[in-house]
Amino acid sequence: MAYIENQTVHDADSHVMELPEKILEYLESDYQTEFSEFAAAKLRMPKDIQAAVKQQDDAVFRADEAHELMLRKNHLALGAFDNKDRPRCLDLLGFSSQLVFTTAALGNYGLEEAGKTVLALAAARAHNRMNADFCAVDKRLLATGYVPLLDIEAAPVVAEEALRLGCKALMIPSKCPTGHSPSHIGFERLWSLAEEAGVPIVFHVGGEEKMADSYFENGLPRVKDFHGGEENFTGLSFMSIPIAIWQSMAALIFDGVLDRHPNLKFGAIELGAAWLPSWLQFMDSAWGAFRKGEARLQNLSDRPSEIARRQFRVTPYAHEPTGWIMDNSSEDMLLFSSDFPHVEGGRNPIKRFADNMPGLSATAQQKFYRDNFIDLMGAGLDVSLHDHPSVAA
Repeated sequence: MAYIENQTVHDADSHVMELPEKILEYLESDYQTEFSEFAAAKLRMPKDIQAAVKQQDDAVFRADEAHELMLRKNHLALGAFDNKDRPRCLDLLGFSSQLVFTTAALGNYGLEEAGKTVLALAAARAHNRMNADFCAVDKRLLATGYVPLLDIEAAPVVAEEALRLGCKALMIPSKCPTGHSPSHIGFERLWSLAEEAGVPIVFHVGGEEKMADSYFENGLPRVKDFHGGEENFTGLSFMSIPIAIWQSMAALIFDGVLDRHPNLKFGAIELGAAWLPSWLQFMDSAWGAFRKGEARLQNLSDRPSEIARRQFRVTPYAHEPTGWIMDNSSEDMLLFSSDFPHVEGGRNPIKRFADNMPGLSATAQQKFYRDNFIDLMGAGLDVSLHDHPSVAA
């Protein structure tokens, strides 16, 4: 019995839990030494991951994998890091497809913040090979390829290679690169490549501007996150998540990128959505106040909010008031996501979303679980995957 049965549900956010050193198998030899020295701490194999790897080889542990499907998280989850297990995992989940993101390489190992441009590009290409390889076992697994924006000329080269590898979406950081806007005219070839291939540009948590560390120096003991460390999110650092995507998407809309590429879709994944209604209104407020003096605003095809509704899709967190967000933005903009196998996704995302969307019409439900994802993914989602076999039959 699958987690979801007799329903088409596309998962806009899932992850591979790469083992720490996995990236080295895909990194070109010229960069191995420098990368290993720079990312030494992130390449170590913690004891808890070592234990999880051993458990995945234990027959007794594996015997209960179907019953424990939504309870086991991170490296303990079925198909978390071994791609030969992921098709069975998908069968048990019942999802029609999963958009697959990295875990270990989110943020590109901090290379971009450190100004390591050449190494950052090499790591991105290695990630793209690694993720495409993981997803190659099943067409329901849709690999995302990462494209750094710190080098304008290199970005389309990395993107073109990712598309050749079979990546079905191109991920860029929501954080503004140093020295130029993500809407810089030099990125026209990047947007054209994605539009011509029919795949979306997506953002994911991990590539945003982090809250200044000074906010956490309050004279009291440092607050731990739900993983027990300080490197992830706490209630306070959570507040910074939407700031970069708010600014970057506004720049892309105001500077005409979406109008010049009307068939190109953008998605904000695992960045929440409670901010979406205010953002739409705030952009329209700026458009109304400044368009008399700004030719770029006068040249927009519509209000910024309408352009966003046309080409931008967002995944709310399961704990957010999804029904309210939909009512105050658009039922065409929101997507279901499980965050599988991360702890943050919870044990029953379908129920949590249903509880936060009381009274949702059948049409709106279909858009949330199916239609909006198909619209986002375009040619990145094979037509044969649009509906679950049980529904198509």
